[in-house]
Amino acid sequence: MTQPLAALATEQSDPRYSRIDTLSTEEIARLMNEADATVPAAVGRAIPAISAAVDGVAERMARGGRLLYVGAGTSGRLAVLDASECPPTYGTDPELVQGIIAGGETALVRSVEGAEDDAEAGAAVIREKETGPLDSVVGVSASGRAPYVVAAVTEARRRGALTVGLACNTGTPLAAAAELAVEVIVGPEVVTGSTRLKAGTAQKLVLNMISTITMIKSGRTYGNHMVDVVASNSKLVDRAARIVADITGAPLPRAREVLEEAGRDVKTAVVMIERGLAPDDARALLAAHGDRLAGALRDDRG
Repeated sequence: MTQPLAALATEQSDPRYSRIDTLSTEEIARLMNEADATVPAAVGRAIPAISAAVDGVAERMARGGRLLYVGAGTSGRLAVLDASECPPTYGTDPELVQGIIAGGETALVRSVEGAEDDAEAGAAVIREKETGPLDSVVGVSASGRAPYVVAAVTEARRRGALTVGLACNTGTPLAAAAELAVEVIVGPEVVTGSTRLKAGTAQKLVLNMISTITMIKSGRTYGNHMVDVVASNSKLVDRAARIVADITGAPLPRAREVLEEAGRDVKTAVVMIERGLAPDDARALLAAHGDRLAGALRDDRG
């Protein structure tokens, strides 16, 4: 039986904050800061579940699958934010990691509160995406009961996808619908029921882990360097050159020069310097190693 909304941890009123409207700005800020400081520990307690989810996502992605986040309201916006950062940071195709929000693009900038109650729309978007067994679907809902999200996860699981339910309450319909449940219990908010606060912070931290660790396991980093960064503006060109210099030990001017010869592709530039190859040969060596820089640098073929 679904818990009443008023019974959820995220909906409780914390007496410590019952008089915040009488406090000074600094006092309120300190209370909020103290509340936020409890979130990382709550996420830490969920790391075994997060790790299981990441391993499942990475395994399917290695076989050609996609990662789809589905959320509503704040949760949906956080999902879209995390997904949208993957192409510039890791050079992924925009289709590989997708954020889906109830109410569509309009809901990104303007609240469409009724959209989260549309269960049929949640199931329909999974069908429209032609979700299948290689895909992973992460439902994100602070309450763990948004009908749009629960229906999307239910349909995805029916279609054989890996399903993960990320919520900030226990025993939720989302957890029941998903194959894997990630429950990060942050407790009552400073402003009762305002789950864009601690719950939102917790969800952002977990989404950071899911996407970042999946990309690391996919070979899109070398050490802690984002070697698939898309150098599309002056800041990112500078970052890419510094990455090449850091990995190879080449002087920064040399790294910049080779990076341009490599078409601003960091991995190609690194292989060019480390293996003394022309751009096309460097790209071919990377391709032979599944575009993983570590493999190309270890290659011992003469």
